[in-house]
Amino acid sequence: MSGETDRPLVVEGLTKDFGSVVANDDVSFTVNRGEVFGFLGPTGAGKSTTIRLLLGLLKPTSGTARVLGADIRDEAALTEAKRRIGYLPAHLGFDGEVTGEAVLDYHGEMKGDGRREELLELFTPPVDRPVREYSTGNKRMLGLVQAFMHDPDLVIMDEPTGGLDPLKQEAFNEFVRDERDRGTTVFFSSHVLSEVRRVCDRVGILRAGRLVELENVEALLHRSGKHVRVHASDAAVAAIAGLDGVVDPKRFAEGVQFVYAGDVSALLGELATHDVSDVEIGEPPIEDVFAHYYGSEESADGGDDAGEASDGGGEGDGVETPNGGDGAETPNGGDGVETPNGGDGVETPDESDGAGATNV
Repeated sequence: MSGETDRPLVVEGLTKDFGSVVANDDVSFTVNRGEVFGFLGPTGAGKSTTIRLLLGLLKPTSGTARVLGADIRDEAALTEAKRRIGYLPAHLGFDGEVTGEAVLDYHGEMKGDGRREELLELFTPPVDRPVREYSTGNKRMLGLVQAFMHDPDLVIMDEPTGGLDPLKQEAFNEFVRDERDRGTTVFFSSHVLSEVRRVCDRVGILRAGRLVELENVEALLHRSGKHVRVHASDAAVAAIAGLDGVVDPKRFAEGVQFVYAGDVSALLGELATHDVSDVEIGEPPIEDVFAHYYGSEESADGGDDAGEASDGGGEGDGVETPNGGDGAETPNGGDGVETPNGGDGVETPDESDGAGATNV
């Protein structure tokens, strides 16, 4: 099989330097066909910049990527590849004056809509109403329908579950798993760590523009140790907290809890020699796993821009409407992945977050 078929996304040394901020710093990874790949990091880590580079909406300072076989520096090749890509930006720039049905009609004319009715049954945005009346969750569901309705080979999503209620989030998770089984490749950015384990096969962890980890989700959890909670006497707690492999012990009324980085059988043998009344062992909360990489900085130095954290300013974020209310389309015609700046011009960090803030 061709590299395009086996590896829909190949990123090689991708760098975006805005001068004062290096949003992507020599980022390299590969996403395989039929894989759900989670691209994780706190606000400002550089996730949205990566997505905009992959879609040709920003130009790399150095390095490159191949998307469905097309080099992102080759505008003609990438334009053709985009016909087989679904894109859901973090901030949706739908024109509030048109109905959801008109939005879908517009995108359907450009790229097809063979799965439209199926998706509307699942995600249920009120397509007969003007978009200005939509809640955040309804806008997100409309965006999901437009991203998948032409049955793309690759779907790229930026914070896809923002605004969805818990039932719709679970429906989304199940849908993504089904799409993976059909052979669709899904790449999405997120800082909602609890959804990662439910849907992702692998994850890349981005911090301050650099890729600090690339791992299978289950292997990452396994390597991160076990979460242990021990009910024991005060004397036993003091001894247990000092054992090799015990990380970050914390006392509670009846005992101690900690992450154990060693062999669990050896731990159980050691606990049997102490005054222990109960032991609970499980996977660590995924938030704890990623806290090691995130540290205490919610917005890492460097990386994306502050706009990534905002719900406002969504105009011009790459999903256009019949009235063209969020700016001019890119010159790619019917690729269905448009932004007002066309991915060109003079770029600044404030343009890199997917909010399409400033058109220079």
